[in-house]
Amino acid sequence: MSRTLRRVDIYDTTLRDGAQMEDISFSQEEKLLVLEKLNHLGIQYVEGGWPGSNPKDMEFFKKAKRLHLQTQLVPFGSTRRRRGSVKKDPNLKALLDVEEPVVSIVGNTWESYGRKALRVASETNLRMIEETVSFLRQHGREVFFDAEHFFEGWTEQPGYTLKSLKAAMNAGASCLVLCDTNGGCLPHQIQEAIGWVRQKMPGIRLGIHCHNDSGCAVANTLVAAQAGATLLQGTINGYGERTGNADLCAVMAGLEKKLGIHCIGENHLKNLKEVSHYVDELLNMVPNSKQPYVGVSAFAHKAGMHVSAVSRSSHLYEHVDPESVGNQRRFVVSELAGKSNLAMKAREFGMDESALLRITPHVLSSVKQLEYEGYQFEGADASLELLFKKALGQRKSFFELKGFRVIVEKREDDSIQSEATIKVKVDGREMHTAADGDGPVNALDNALRKALGAFYPSLSEMHLADFKVRVIDAKLGTKAKVRVIIESSDKTDTWNTVGVSQDILEASWQALVDGVEYKLLREESDTHA
Repeated sequence: MSRTLRRVDIYDTTLRDGAQMEDISFSQEEKLLVLEKLNHLGIQYVEGGWPGSNPKDMEFFKKAKRLHLQTQLVPFGSTRRRRGSVKKDPNLKALLDVEEPVVSIVGNTWESYGRKALRVASETNLRMIEETVSFLRQHGREVFFDAEHFFEGWTEQPGYTLKSLKAAMNAGASCLVLCDTNGGCLPHQIQEAIGWVRQKMPGIRLGIHCHNDSGCAVANTLVAAQAGATLLQGTINGYGERTGNADLCAVMAGLEKKLGIHCIGENHLKNLKEVSHYVDELLNMVPNSKQPYVGVSAFAHKAGMHVSAVSRSSHLYEHVDPESVGNQRRFVVSELAGKSNLAMKAREFGMDESALLRITPHVLSSVKQLEYEGYQFEGADASLELLFKKALGQRKSFFELKGFRVIVEKREDDSIQSEATIKVKVDGREMHTAADGDGPVNALDNALRKALGAFYPSLSEMHLADFKVRVIDAKLGTKAKVRVIIESSDKTDTWNTVGVSQDILEASWQALVDGVEYKLLREESDTHA
């Protein structure tokens, strides 16, 4: 384990650079909520936005002052305009009006970019950097200088890039943040460039800001930390324009767990998954199940040999303890499963150990046959638990279906009306009822729970939270089987069930029935406990 550094600071730019990602737009309230989460995670600096660019960001900084923060909130801006003075620059005035002690300034360090894109003379650009940093320092602000296009400049015109860095340093910048703006660097280039800057400018504090266009943003950031950077920038979940920024979830976990470099501390690291998923949900983004450290599949074990090994010693197939990053180990059951998978799942379900040896071969055979038919239990634990209970003789039928009918009507005004009628029998009593719905499955779900409500009042607490349909063999077209996964919720829990059929309503019905029976069995078990 490398111990190049004892400590680095994390600089989160989710609320500014992360907001430049397609499909992301923070409201003011959402920005405040994310800021509080980042504060509780122990992050040292949070870049709140660009107050000089829009009134919404300026208002955000005002509201943020009402919060009790340990993190330092940082406004972002750019060097003064090409024509004009620092004293009259509205962007710099906005930075001062925010009244935060630390500000971040971006300035160009690639001579070709300055001439071709910004149309700024090389010497003018250097004066813009120096005058801007000096002006902010005169007003008592600590200045982080974001050296935009640093790596392109270092590759093509290192002499000018070095002049740019020295202009910021001589004017009083406390940290030079080297930006891989185009995201094209590889780790060895990051290491070499930082070594070059440290040789040319010994003693200066360096930061790193990596984009992920080459898929190396996290690796580049970790290498930068090893090479001497002490201010590491990135975003939660790697949000950012194009392919995103360095994912701070992986960066912070890598620092603490792999490199022995302190950033937010082991205790805060245990909240990593919770914060990652909170931000995703807040922005209506689907969490990446394969995301390192915090994804729901990050510590999922499917192959029977893997499960058997992990049950004996977790480190044989896990690079860190899941709980250390707020995650948890999962054992997945599929056609690849062995007895170890099922045994571990049964223990998760709280089933009697002595019965497991008797039923496991039978359940294993059933699972493999059902998955051959198109079922999938990886995301349907409730249906799997019902299979175990059936094998144990503990699954009961809470009602008998006498029949159902679903009618879908398209009207002249192009509206769609769905209605389901259903007849069930419970303890010798029949109930015949009907219900409308937003589509046929929703109508059937409403009708079923309405019919059973008189017998099982607690079903009124239950609702369909999510509905997924997967065509199993698309080559068969409309004759293909479909797999339906239904997520159901009540006041305290969420559970998933599965159904498979060539008829989407039949597949949905199977999953709906499993969902209802799972809830009722669980309540019955809780009552007898």
